[in-house]
Amino acid sequence: MPDLVLPADAASLTDAVVAAVRDGIQRGELTPEATYSVYQLAELLGVSRSPVREAMVRLADAGLVEIVRNRGFRVVLPSAADIEEIFEIRLALEPAAAARAARVGCPDAAAHLASMRAAARAGDEPAFWSADRALHHALLVGAGNRRAATIIEQLRSTTALLGPPTTATGRTLADVLAEHAPIVDAVLAGEPERAERAMRGHLARTADLLIDATRMSDTEACPPRPASRRRPRD
Repeated sequence: MPDLVLPADAASLTDAVVAAVRDGIQRGELTPEATYSVYQLAELLGVSRSPVREAMVRLADAGLVEIVRNRGFRVVLPSAADIEEIFEIRLALEPAAAARAARVGCPDAAAHLASMRAAARAGDEPAFWSADRALHHALLVGAGNRRAATIIEQLRSTTALLGPPTTATGRTLADVLAEHAPIVDAVLAGEPERAERAMRGHLARTADLLIDATRMSDTEACPPRPASRRRPRD
């Protein structure tokens, strides 16, 4: 049975179930190979079935789960097309936010980068990715884009289903850190154009690597069928 926990600070019970399922998917507690019933999840979380059903509809709309008629739901991994769409949205929002953060200031950016650096040195991936998300969130919020920050967090929850970014993209923590340092340097220096360019480069590289890895994975999962061969006549 998956080990899911309802967050205490959710705005509603449905929001809490959504968050618990998202976390369970990201940690690998809920896997694409299994089908989970609404009753099973409600019993596990200690809630009624109504908020679970509502949560499943939201998660299905977000593309994180597929509702299986009369059986429940199962986790859906994002396709290469999904990732391409996600990064089109991120590229439309985050580079501009980095530029604005450079204009108005984002003092928290330095602290988040320092946390990423410390986690990279310690080889602490969970702490590194937590600081990474905090940095991107701080830049969006610092630019006055709270709604965009919420949207980006949801989109990142989808790409997180592919596993740790270091595994999915083949980069080390040091590689990822090196892509974030110019962004923060430009923001702290008050250089909007450089901040925007650095963020765009980081996101474009991440997108290319994730899309290529997903296409390769899809090909390996569904290899082309060999052409039929006729036996030669005697």
